[in-house]
Amino acid sequence: MFAAQRRQRILELVRSNGAISLRELAEEVGSSDVTVRRDLKALEAEGMLDRRHGGAVVPGGLAHEQSYSEKSLVAADAKAAIGRLAAELVSDGDAIVVGAGTTTRAFAARLRRCSELTVVTNSLRVAESLAGAGGVDVVMTGGLLRSSIHALVGTTAEETLGRVRGTRAFLSGNGLTAERGLSTPNLAVAGVDRAMAAAAAEVVVLADHTKIGADALLQTVATEHIHHLVTDDRADPDELAALRERGVEVHVAQVKSAHKGRS
Repeated sequence: MFAAQRRQRILELVRSNGAISLRELAEEVGSSDVTVRRDLKALEAEGMLDRRHGGAVVPGGLAHEQSYSEKSLVAADAKAAIGRLAAELVSDGDAIVVGAGTTTRAFAARLRRCSELTVVTNSLRVAESLAGAGGVDVVMTGGLLRSSIHALVGTTAEETLGRVRGTRAFLSGNGLTAERGLSTPNLAVAGVDRAMAAAAAEVVVLADHTKIGADALLQTVATEHIHHLVTDDRADPDELAALRERGVEVHVAQVKSAHKGRS
């Protein structure tokens, strides 16, 4: 692949994901980390993207809000692995809060095995995944439907969550950094996510490698209030180390991927 073609492909990947790691870019374009790092420097000089430690983001440094269908196409294998690992943090008898997102839906699908579980959620997709699971009671928050992410937001959702106290809240988002914590670009989504975090004794963030090191406009959960992170083995190790230093327990899911092993 010529340099111009490679850089065009890098731009497409950054724009479609909002934020993407250096490792994933190198795998996608079939080049070394050194070559891609050089490409990112050149593209940043042209104002086409912003470099971040371990990857790149759309110009301005803030991840944009993707639709549910867009998100479902990104890192699907990683999200499935994260869902499996995160389910190990749930025990029969728990009452948990689950936020919206394609990763939380993958997590919810693993909860159908539970024999005594209560799930409070604002996500239509999470509720759909648990429909018919005899041992799981699902409580919907109510609220205004945000169709792009198939989730309920607004005052009604936040007020419902204000009356809830769960063991753990399982949240996703658009970005996670050690410095700033979990973030999202949408005000209504941020409000509900904050209410979910406040409704549980512990916060568990489910974030694939494309979100680690990325940042969005609005902080939802500060790093000091995040107890667990479940991510995948392609996440930036330096960012994970920084999160551990700030007290976050990091769980890394191993992903069997066709990309692994490529040079």
